[in-house]
Amino acid sequence: MAKILAVDDATSIRQMVALTLKGAGHNVTEASDGKQALDIAQRQSFDLVLTDVNMPTMDGLTLTRELRKLAAFRFTPILVLTTEAGAEKKQEGRAAGATGWLVKPFNPDQLLATVNKVLR
Repeated sequence: MAKILAVDDATSIRQMVALTLKGAGHNVTEASDGKQALDIAQRQSFDLVLTDVNMPTMDGLTLTRELRKLAAFRFTPILVLTTEAGAEKKQEGRAAGATGWLVKPFNPDQLLATVNKVLR
């Protein structure tokens, strides 16, 4: 069971991600934007961060860059779950420090397979 931080401004997506991950036995903490997620991450550690890109206050790529500055998150897998599918945006995600990229709408089995892969 992993501790996972799920970040998305859409409540329905956060709930679907949390339901999928909790159903597989993971412990999920939710945040509604990058700023809230960074605040949470500065107080506790996680085995994985799953973040959207387009959010108010702080977007997911900025969150990824900020998390990578923290010693506790230097090697933590960060998966981006977004509607953005362009190669340029994916490259920007890699440059920010993202471990992987999933496109919404997500398939729960694919999400779990990817989570399991990066947690190994």
